[in-house]
Amino acid sequence: MTQSVNLTRYLVEQEREHGVITPQLRLLVEVVARACKRISIAVNKGALGDVLGSAGTGNVQGEVQKKLDVIANDVLIHANEWGGHLAAMASEEMDTVFPVSEHYPRGEYLLLFDPLDGSSNIDVDVTIGTIFSVLQIPKNTTDVTEQHFLQSGSKQVAAGYCVYGPQTQLVLTVGHGVAVFTLDREQGSFVLTERDLQIPPSTSEFSINMSNLRHWAPPIKRYIDECLQGKDGPRGRDFNMRWVGSMVADVHRILMRGGVFLYPWDQREPNKPGKLRLLYEANPMSLLVEQAGGAATTGSQRILDIVPTSLHERCSVMLGSREEVELLQRYHAQTV
Repeated sequence: MTQSVNLTRYLVEQEREHGVITPQLRLLVEVVARACKRISIAVNKGALGDVLGSAGTGNVQGEVQKKLDVIANDVLIHANEWGGHLAAMASEEMDTVFPVSEHYPRGEYLLLFDPLDGSSNIDVDVTIGTIFSVLQIPKNTTDVTEQHFLQSGSKQVAAGYCVYGPQTQLVLTVGHGVAVFTLDREQGSFVLTERDLQIPPSTSEFSINMSNLRHWAPPIKRYIDECLQGKDGPRGRDFNMRWVGSMVADVHRILMRGGVFLYPWDQREPNKPGKLRLLYEANPMSLLVEQAGGAATTGSQRILDIVPTSLHERCSVMLGSREEVELLQRYHAQTV
């Protein structure tokens, strides 16, 4: 019987064989994984743990917070082991950065996270998740400020998400491919269940909120219309549509079996470049997708090349199977 590989062993392998991570980064990822286990337990309790429903508060985005939003954010913020490898954190749920306690030596990394993506699905028991991104703090930095978090996604040294569904799975990249870990609840550890995940280059499945069709720009309308025409249209094949309304769930499906995820700009808020947050959602998911052989774009620009100007910047997102993303880019280029 093949010996199972847990998260720690996998990270040690990456450290020794590829030199892509440091001991401090390995410890940081392990702490994030432990925090995700705690969040998973809270999610699983549901109504029995009095964690469903609204918290009666709003976040910096002006969105109503669920109880689990607040719980998940607190779990990540107040993890006890941050000292020594983390300098500061930023959360989608908070207005500004959160420095690590001065009682610890300051670490060299910055952690960004969406503590509970897809929270509108919490009360109906549909898949949700935690998304995270890790950046390295610039050398010779004294006081950590918001500016230090404003790095392009290509500078990420690690990224991943934990999906809370029928199984709790951790999907991770430390810059050398994508690995999937499944939580063994009996042992309490994340066990490696897939290495070097690859997204098929072509697909016949797309993920988008079709109710917004009338608000989209012409390139998106063109792409979706051609998909809907099926084998009798210019694409020459039938397409399926899937939409959960939780980015973690939709992107997880695409990583597992291919597809393309679209959350484009629309004319309801013309001054906003998109809906999804660049630092907390688009960047970590784009790194995972690219590491798995896919592509990620806003339509006009590779997402990982964007240099952010604020903590809560938004962008348009199209990611997944490379051939579909490249087609979307061509359609956008033709309308310029």
